[in-house]
Amino acid sequence: MLTRKLFACLLLSGFFAAPSALADLVFSSPPRESRAKGEEVYQPIADYLSKVTGQKVIYRYPDNWLVYQRDMQKGIYDIVFDGPAFIGWRQDMQGHVPLVKLPGKLSFVLVVKKEQQKIRALRDLAGRSICAFPPPNLATLTVLYEFDNPSRQPLIVETQSFPGAYEGVMNGKCVAGILQTKIYEKLAAERDGTKVIFSSRGVPNQAFTAGPRLVPELKAKITQALLSSEGKVATRKLLAEFKLQDFEPATKEEYAGLGKLLRDVWGFDLAESR
Repeated sequence: MLTRKLFACLLLSGFFAAPSALADLVFSSPPRESRAKGEEVYQPIADYLSKVTGQKVIYRYPDNWLVYQRDMQKGIYDIVFDGPAFIGWRQDMQGHVPLVKLPGKLSFVLVVKKEQQKIRALRDLAGRSICAFPPPNLATLTVLYEFDNPSRQPLIVETQSFPGAYEGVMNGKCVAGILQTKIYEKLAAERDGTKVIFSSRGVPNQAFTAGPRLVPELKAKITQALLSSEGKVATRKLLAEFKLQDFEPATKEEYAGLGKLLRDVWGFDLAESR
């Protein structure tokens, strides 16, 4: 039987301390929308994942892209929904694993006016203007990756939409424009006047990933939950943003090597990161 004195010593030493609570999991996504919109779309997912995992999942809205990139590089995010370049980087550098993805592949084209005779290939755009989203947008990264000499790259004129990039080419604001392939095909059918000088290969769509603080069993549970009918309800606003109906399983193999697209984005060079 424990004496009163021994019990007091054991209590002070922490022998009878309650087990520490599981740490909260941090969930995030790029700041492509306002904070209010981000919370509207992603908070229901965080709440659902809290229920599924039995751990508190906190949705953290990054105020801007620099904050998002900084916190990602620090390994703060446990669960992330974003594009293939970031997924490939986290997979290589932080041990993240893709869980479920949006269906289909992403590909992009670089276009100029049909009557443009000086620009016939990518190399002809060195030092010339391209209407595009600012990096680290995937479409822009995909094209810039083709220019391996930093001093011989095109100049990015920022636009806020793919139709805006197309219009920039048509009205002479830019020599060329970068567009998602499907969007370009629709715009070209409605308003002819451009030609494609570069087409990228398709890459897997955006996906949820989970980091090393989640054990394999928990990752499997989240995957199954996001693919379930209840998961479809929790993610319906996110799916609606991309006009899609369901997620599908994702694999490490399909995102392998895509982190290289971030080569010229500060802090993401794979060789320097190692």
